[in-house]
Amino acid sequence: MAVLHPRRVAWEGARIFVFAANTDAYWWLSDTVGHYLGLMYQLQLCETRMRLQAEDDALYEEAGAWRARLDELLDTHPDTASILTQLITETSSRLPSR
Repeated sequence: MAVLHPRRVAWEGARIFVFAANTDAYWWLSDTVGHYLGLMYQLQLCETRMRLQAEDDALYEEAGAWRARLDELLDTHPDTASILTQLITETSSRLPSR
């Protein structure tokens, strides 16, 4: 099994979650985040989506906020690294080509 570096997982998760929040992949990601990470993370993803749609310059702030959230999640629950990695992989496959 590969070793998962928590900071790298948090960064990739933040990048993918924020990008997906403004695409059709959001609907799948929202349900999945709610199921695996909890309602609070699902609500925060909804807030991210609304903010990205309302503010042109929110992308970097949202990515930073998600990195901090996921860092904290991985610090307090290191066992979520594999679930988060799977979420990142699956969400990435659902994103439109850039």
